[in-house]
Amino acid sequence: MTGSALAVVRATGDSVDVDLLAREAGLHPDLVVRLIRLGVLDGPAGSNGSIRVAGAAARLARIARLRRDLGVNVAGAVLASQLLARIDELERRLERYETTPRGVEVITWIRTD
Repeated sequence: MTGSALAVVRATGDSVDVDLLAREAGLHPDLVVRLIRLGVLDGPAGSNGSIRVAGAAARLARIARLRRDLGVNVAGAVLASQLLARIDELERRLERYETTPRGVEVITWIRTD
């Protein structure tokens, strides 16, 4: 798997063909479709159409590394990837909390439309 190839795929647009993403990541397209069905990658479940690339390449690369380097099965790689993403999110929140001056309230808005 080449990180540069994934970066190129990520930068080319909003969506990419599943076969192309799988080829660039060095994975079988059926595995990518399986990950879509599991909800790991954003895309139309059960289809071999195009998926939204935003974040997909990074998640796919992390899962592929866990499988290749540690010999973890797909379910274990997905779980570990989700836990690592959650840790990253919590570390960002903690860093923001630690850098916020005392007595200042931070309000975060999430757009839902």
